[in-house]
Amino acid sequence: MAQSTLNSSDTAERLDGTAFVQLSPSLFARYKTADFRTATEFAQQVAAVADELNHHPDISLGYGSVGFELSSHDAGGVTERDLQLAERIQAIADSVGATAAPAPAARYTLAIDTAAPEDIRDFWRVGMGYAEKQVGDAIELVDPRGAAPTIWFQRMDPPRLDRNRIHVDVYVPTPDAQARVDAVLAAAGTLVTDEYAPDWWVLADADGNELCVCTAD
Repeated sequence: MAQSTLNSSDTAERLDGTAFVQLSPSLFARYKTADFRTATEFAQQVAAVADELNHHPDISLGYGSVGFELSSHDAGGVTERDLQLAERIQAIADSVGATAAPAPAARYTLAIDTAAPEDIRDFWRVGMGYAEKQVGDAIELVDPRGAAPTIWFQRMDPPRLDRNRIHVDVYVPTPDAQARVDAVLAAAGTLVTDEYAPDWWVLADADGNELCVCTAD
């Protein structure tokens, strides 16, 4: 039976002191290591723990760096299993001298407004080399390599003609959202609407290109 999913308020205390942040539907962390050998040993130790727990993360390995994404796919989000694995990973990080990478955590999606997603989805799937993924009642397009942003289709009826039809969503940890919005405004951005804050803010550059800063839950 799938476990109950947890939001960032549920996980904040347990994740405090670790490198992990919640960006629903996953926990993310990236660590720096002294060298590639240490990074490899770190990943191998995590693999052994994952086998023990029968719960396996996505791992990215680079020179002196290791990244993790944890999610309970059967539950559609973060569960107690992910918290347990995150805690075990942090303990391994401490033992091998790995430290949290300073890059701000975020995940990205590309949103396309359309009256008929089924009419344009194949164009983007083929052009981007993506695969379809069922998410609730909708179909999103995902990069099979897990590297590029997800593309999702926002059904508009009637079509929106007064603003851009494509925009970027950036999801940040909930406590960081207002600071990110303030930073965008300080970087010559304008606020289109905060009607839906704190779930998301719509901002635009000087040419009117839109960016939504979204919270993680």
